[in-house]
Amino acid sequence: METLPQRQNAILALAREQGRVDVDELATRFAVSPQTIRKDLNELCDLQLLQRIHGGAIVGSGIENVSYEARRLLAPAAKQAIGRRAAALIPNNCSLLLNIGTTTEQVAQALTGHRGLLVITNNINAVTIMKNALGVEMIIAGGQVRRADGGIVGDAAVEFINQFKADYAVIGVSAIDEDGSLLDYDFREVRVAQAILRNARHVILVADAMKLSRTAPMRLGHMAQVDTLVTDQPLPAPLEDICRAGGVEIVIATP
Repeated sequence: METLPQRQNAILALAREQGRVDVDELATRFAVSPQTIRKDLNELCDLQLLQRIHGGAIVGSGIENVSYEARRLLAPAAKQAIGRRAAALIPNNCSLLLNIGTTTEQVAQALTGHRGLLVITNNINAVTIMKNALGVEMIIAGGQVRRADGGIVGDAAVEFINQFKADYAVIGVSAIDEDGSLLDYDFREVRVAQAILRNARHVILVADAMKLSRTAPMRLGHMAQVDTLVTDQPLPAPLEDICRAGGVEIVIATP
């Protein structure tokens, strides 16, 4: 890392701290042109230290996820809007499966005012958010705790989820491919998420637009397995066509 130019080292440090950096903000910060910043970002991406997205770059590559704390800082307003909109689709007096993710945690936050809600989850952070909500009963999966994000994964978690048939599921993913594939990084979490997909009557996928510009190596499922997609921006035409063909309702939540 010591061989990087000073500005690129500073950009990389910012990206690791914030999860994301934007071209215009960096150009202002370092008093250089946007073209210079784009060159810096491209070189950092060529070294696989950052991953380019529209208007900037994020930490992480196609095989390594952005850290949990950094993900919390990515598109927070969009995730909050998605969380509120998804929660509004879930009625009182029902059961819900909820998986790991910073966006699903925003859904958990927005559900704390519900009544008669049974939530089954492998997400320790969601339990922390909802445990004091008077109208919510929580059941947490057993299994291996993933230190990186408080997710509970492994065979025991899969077997636990398979005991239920919930009215709704809210799932998040790491990336959505242009062919409609739902992608993730950890095969242990993939197996839990697949169990959630199998054991819910209505599946709500929550994903901000950044998920469309990322990639991940493991196929979790396909958009055709989803009933409702809640996102923050209109989809690219090919993906919208896939959703329409699969009967997926598209809900746009405006930050």
